[in-house]
Amino acid sequence: EVQLVESGGGLVQAGGSLRLSCAASGFTFDDYAIGWFRQAPGKEREGVSYISSGNGSTWYADSVKGRFTISRDNAKNAVYLQMNSLKPEDTAVYYCAAVLHSGETVVPLLPGWYDYWGQGTQVTVSS
Repeated sequence: EVQLVESGGGLVQAGGSLRLSCAASGFTFDDYAIGWFRQAPGKEREGVSYISSGNGSTWYADSVKGRFTISRDNAKNAVYLQMNSLKPEDTAVYYCAAVLHSGETVVPLLPGWYDYWGQGTQVTVSS
């Protein structure tokens, strides 16, 4: 059974940090690129960050560049999103998603392109 399980969300004050984890199972993790998405109430799901399956090429949305860092540990079938200097506008449900892609090019952070999804973890940043 394919599973992506996010964890690490919570309530934090503006300026604080959280580290999200995405644990994968049921598929060949090394062959998949991973994207982090978020969805705030009343808004569309948006791509936040991406890491390739190979040497770990990364991409960040402009809104999080310089504050968020994505990484992966293929030995643990896990991807992480370190979020620093959090802002109230970062409040959302955060999802990780996997797409079968072995190259270093970035797969567009469009939800329809991704094969597997986690259930999401809530991040709330208070002002």
